[in-house]
Amino acid sequence: MPEEIRIGIVTVSDRASRGEYEDRGGPAIREYLDEILTTPWVGVPRVIADEQAQIEATLCELSDQQRCCLIVTTGGTGPSVRDVTPEATEAVSEKVMPGFGELMRKMSLEKVPTAILSRQTAGIRGSCLIVNLPGQPKAIRECLDAVFPAIPYCIDLIGGPYLEADPQHIVVFRPKRPRPGISW
Repeated sequence: MPEEIRIGIVTVSDRASRGEYEDRGGPAIREYLDEILTTPWVGVPRVIADEQAQIEATLCELSDQQRCCLIVTTGGTGPSVRDVTPEATEAVSEKVMPGFGELMRKMSLEKVPTAILSRQTAGIRGSCLIVNLPGQPKAIRECLDAVFPAIPYCIDLIGGPYLEADPQHIVVFRPKRPRPGISW
């Protein structure tokens, strides 16, 4: 029997973690993944404060103990003093994947000039890909639309499960397999 596919959804927000603000980012991520993924999956949600040690511990727990193949964070990617999600992601990652942040910023800059202030990034911890997103639901969807085509193949390459998406919503990139007798 195949192992259950688990995806961590982490909202990083002081106010949401204290119950002073409704978490809209985590639900936006779940809604997006429910819409595009055809592979059955289970979400592992967390709402935590903007504390680097807590973010690091949560990312490690979701990757190492919960065995998530993907962790998507929202919040904590701006320039303010309390925004430390990228630092936490880089601290726990074995490899940083800057192309994810570069593409998200490029896409966001077409919509709003302040996107240059965003510090989204991504990293790999074991067989888990961690992707940092901004906090606004609209920006979450736009950024996921930009990078999701590469996410399933990245997870393939690091030994994670095979994720499939609905091609009516998003086309996932995977290289075509060579025909027998042809070497690359």
